[in-house]
Amino acid sequence: MLIVLSPAKSLDLDTPPTTKLHSTPAFLDRSSALIDVLRHYSPAELGSLMHISDALAVLNVGRYASWSVDTREARQAIMAFNGDVYAGFDARSLKPGQLDYAQRSVRILSGLYGVLRPLDLIHPHRLEMGTKLATGAGKDLYAFWGETVTGALNAAIADKEARVLVNLASEEYFKSVKPKLLTVPVITPVFEDWKGGKYKIISFYAKRARGLMARYAAVKGIVDADKLKGFKVDGYAFDKKDSDERTWIFRRKVEA
Repeated sequence: MLIVLSPAKSLDLDTPPTTKLHSTPAFLDRSSALIDVLRHYSPAELGSLMHISDALAVLNVGRYASWSVDTREARQAIMAFNGDVYAGFDARSLKPGQLDYAQRSVRILSGLYGVLRPLDLIHPHRLEMGTKLATGAGKDLYAFWGETVTGALNAAIADKEARVLVNLASEEYFKSVKPKLLTVPVITPVFEDWKGGKYKIISFYAKRARGLMARYAAVKGIVDADKLKGFKVDGYAFDKKDSDERTWIFRRKVEA
């Protein structure tokens, strides 16, 4: 199986990586083209485009100005991303063999880089996939990436002879994938918590659970997606009754 994750908005640029192993993003030429577009934005324009604060806009204008394909000042994506998903994944505590599994079996969808392997070196940046950044390809990043993301996933699927793609990405990021063009079916785990008398998706917990499941797969070395139904971490358990062939429901009854 192949697993896809979303990136994180926040970055950890201070904690040292636990491995020196690294790889190079596949679409640096496309990333450079996006940076060339972004360099024309003032802080005020960028803040309006991305709906971010003045301080974040200034920070990212500076990042775009210094961005380079030179990876000497970059760090591995799995060690840089620092959101809820990556708190669950906790890549720094993975053993070498488990990191190798992640490198082979996990892909991270990215607004700037398209598709990343966990050990691909990235520079500090902020560019969410849903950003309406107009380019020569169209009005937004979905148009810019077109079928590139799907093609890269199909290549990874063929390389590892995967039989399914496990979607642990957010809706915003998975919209960059064209499921009808994938060579394998998609399975989407959904994580729900009991709150207010019913089960519902609570964003913070669901994001962390996606990372926890990706970690579970890496620690167990899972190659058969059905083995993910055994995921029982942080109180979650597979709900066979309300799941179907392509949407797998995991629930926990802990008042959130």
